[in-house]
Amino acid sequence: MTAETKRNSLARKAPGKLRSARWFAPDDLRSFGHRSRAMQMGYAPEDWAGKPVVAIVNTWSDAQPCHAHFKSRVEDVKRGVFQAGGFPMELPALSLSESFVKPTTMLYRNMLAMETEELLRSHPVDAAVLMGGCDKTTPGLVMGALSAGLPMIFLPAGPMLRGNYRGQALGSGSDAWKYWDERRAGNLSAAEWQGVEGGIARSYGHCMTMGTASTMTAIAEALGLTLSGASSIPAADANHIRMASAVGRRAVEMAWEDLTPDRVLDARAVRNAVTVAMATGCSTNAVIHLIAMARRAGVPLGLDDLDAASRVTPVIANIRPSGSTYLMEDFYYAGGLRALMARLGDRLDLSAVTVSGRTLGEELEGAEVYDEDVIRSLENPIYQEGSLAVLRGNLAPDGCVIKPSACAPHLRQHEGRALVFDSYPGMKAAVEDESLDVTADDVLVLRNAGPRGGPGMPEWGMLPIPKKLVKEGVRDMLRISDARMSGTSYGACVLHVAPEACVGGPLALLRTGDRIRVDVPARTIDMLVEPEELARRRAAWTPPAETVGRGWNWLFARHIEQADQGCDFDFLKSGFGASAGEPDIF
Repeated sequence: MTAETKRNSLARKAPGKLRSARWFAPDDLRSFGHRSRAMQMGYAPEDWAGKPVVAIVNTWSDAQPCHAHFKSRVEDVKRGVFQAGGFPMELPALSLSESFVKPTTMLYRNMLAMETEELLRSHPVDAAVLMGGCDKTTPGLVMGALSAGLPMIFLPAGPMLRGNYRGQALGSGSDAWKYWDERRAGNLSAAEWQGVEGGIARSYGHCMTMGTASTMTAIAEALGLTLSGASSIPAADANHIRMASAVGRRAVEMAWEDLTPDRVLDARAVRNAVTVAMATGCSTNAVIHLIAMARRAGVPLGLDDLDAASRVTPVIANIRPSGSTYLMEDFYYAGGLRALMARLGDRLDLSAVTVSGRTLGEELEGAEVYDEDVIRSLENPIYQEGSLAVLRGNLAPDGCVIKPSACAPHLRQHEGRALVFDSYPGMKAAVEDESLDVTADDVLVLRNAGPRGGPGMPEWGMLPIPKKLVKEGVRDMLRISDARMSGTSYGACVLHVAPEACVGGPLALLRTGDRIRVDVPARTIDMLVEPEELARRRAAWTPPAETVGRGWNWLFARHIEQADQGCDFDFLKSGFGASAGEPDIF
C-alpha cells in the first residue's frame, strides 16, 4: 500500500458527525437561525450541507507589512477549500505587526493565542487554516489552535525578497543595525541612509534573514504543522499562491480524517523542531516560543533540553545573521527547509506524523541540496555547535540565553565591569553621550525589561554600542538584559535573564562597577560579588512601583510566567482541546 493510498484509506467522518453539523443540521429553532443567517449572506444549503466548514484565521491588517499579501492570499486558500468540497469561513484575528505595535508584540502573543482558541471553539468549524508568519503570529496561532484541539494546518507568510542597496544585498534587521552604527559614527550621509531605508524591504513578506519570523515558520514546518517545504517559499513567488490553495484543499481532508493536532504535535515533533531550530541558526526568541508551544501540547520542554540539543547540533544554514552572506531567498533556491532536514538525516525522528497524514520521512523523500555553501554539510558547518547556549549562575539562576554563532568569538569568554541601566530611556540617552565612562571591555546591563518589567519583554536586548566606542570602530561588546532582542540582531547579547529584575531576580542586585564573568563554553554567568554583600543588597531591595494600569496590562502582569517557562499565562493549562471542551449551548 502506498503512502497516498494509506492516507486515503483512513477512516472518514460521516457528514452528520462533522462538528459544524451541530449548528446547521438539526431541525430546530437554533439551527433555523444559523441557516437563515448564512442565507442572509447569500449562501445556500448547497454551500454548507454535508461539507466540512474550514476556518481561515487571517492575521492581515493595514498595519502589517509582513502579511500585506494575505488580503488576496486568503482567496487562494478559499479556492482550495472549494476545490476539495469544503466551505471556507474567514475569521480575522489580531495581526501583531512587529514593525508598528508598541511597546512590543510579545505583550500580545497570548492575546492572539486566546483569541484563536476562542474563535475556533465558538464558531461552527471543523478544521482551521492558520495564516501567520510575522514573529509572534506563528506561536500565537499555534498555541491557540493546539488548545482548541481541532484539525489545523499552518500557512506561512513567506519571507520577503532580498533587499538591495547599490548592488549589495541587504538583510532586514541585520543590515539596519549595521548601517545605523555607521550613521551614528558619521560614516553614512543622510542620502545614503535614505537609500538603505528604501531598499531594505522590497516586497511583502516577513524578514528574509533567519530572524524570529523565518525561525518560527521553520519550526512550524519541523513540527509537522505545514505542508512540506511551505516555510521556505518567498511571499512574492507564484509557488506561494499554489501552496495556499493546496493548504485549503488539505484542510478539508484533515476535517474528514479528524487529523487533530494531538496526532501530530508530540514529543517526536518537538525534538525535531528543536534540532531544526539549532541547525538553522535560529533566533533567540525561539526559546520562549518553543517552550510555550510544546507545553500547550503537554510536552515538558525546558531550557536544559534546548541547550543539550545545541551542544550536538551544528549550524548548517549559512543565512544571516549567523551566516555572513545569504538570505532566505537563497535558502529557498538551495533546496529550502526540506533539503536542510534531509541533510540532518537520522538526527531527526522520521516517524513523526505531519499534517499531510504522512510521516516526516515520507515527506523528505527526494529532497536535495542545490547549493552546498548555503546549506552546508554536517562536516562543514558555519558553527560547530547549535545556534543557542543557555547560561546559568548567580546572575541568572533560572537561566539566560546567548547566540554564540552571531557574536564576536573573543566575547564568548569574558570578564568586565558592569555598567547598569534601570530603564531603556536612561540607557538610550547614556550611550549617545560621548562623555560616558565606558570601554569596550565593559559589560552593558539593562534591567526591568522582562516579562513583567517591560511590560511584555520588549526587544531591547541588543543594547546600542556607546557612540564614543562606535566612532573608535567597536562593533561588538558584551551586553546583558532580562529583555529579548530581534531575531535579526547579532552580537554578544545575553538575554532572557531569569528571574527578571522586576520580580527580584539577582539582576536587581547588580551595581555599576561590579565585575561580571561570562563563559559560554562552560555555560556560566556570574557577578563576582561576595554572597554576604548580595544578602545585604537583597535585604535593602524594594520592588519597582507597579504601573500596570488596566485591562489587558493588568491581566498580563498578574498571570505572565517567566522567560524560562515560555511566558505563557499561568491559567492556560496544557492539553489539546483544553478542559473547556465544546460549548454546551445547543
